[in-house]
Amino acid sequence: MGIMMRLHAEKRSDLERVRRNTHLALLVALASAVHTIEAVIPTPVPWLKFGFANILTITAISLYDFWAGLTVAFLRVMVGSLILGTFLTPSFFIGLSGAIASAVVMGVSYRFFKGIFSLVGISVLGAYASNLAQVVTVYALFIRHSEVFMLLPVFLGFGLATGIVNGIGGEFLVGHIKRLPAFRSVV
Repeated sequence: MGIMMRLHAEKRSDLERVRRNTHLALLVALASAVHTIEAVIPTPVPWLKFGFANILTITAISLYDFWAGLTVAFLRVMVGSLILGTFLTPSFFIGLSGAIASAVVMGVSYRFFKGIFSLVGISVLGAYASNLAQVVTVYALFIRHSEVFMLLPVFLGFGLATGIVNGIGGEFLVGHIKRLPAFRSVV
């Protein structure tokens, strides 16, 4: 009897792992597509992006965990840069630094402050982390002039707006996914 229960538990665990990985693969694919499409959308100031792919990062963090969000952020930049032909270019390093900083801050914020901040607040923190990391990366690797930091107020203002929009998008997507019968059987 004990052996049968253990085998059943192992099969269920394997099925849950496959479903989780499948869901993460779908989030990565969607985030990569959004990242790629966003690259061709004109913005009011060079270097500014809406960061809509972060909706999928915060969704992965909320539905799974910190590592899921970090995986989605990292892989979407990798895949997106390969599709766009920007791998290992300055825009790749700038985008990667922003995506990783955003995922880390959102993951830590979600873990410790989800009862205090909504996904909108966590998204805004992630947007600020992304903007700051990108400006620091530009300064450290490409433009060694302190004037580059004068762009921070513009970036942070834009980050506030996009963080709010992305947080609302994340709340909508998480709420929708959690209502799906296929998802409820996993978590």
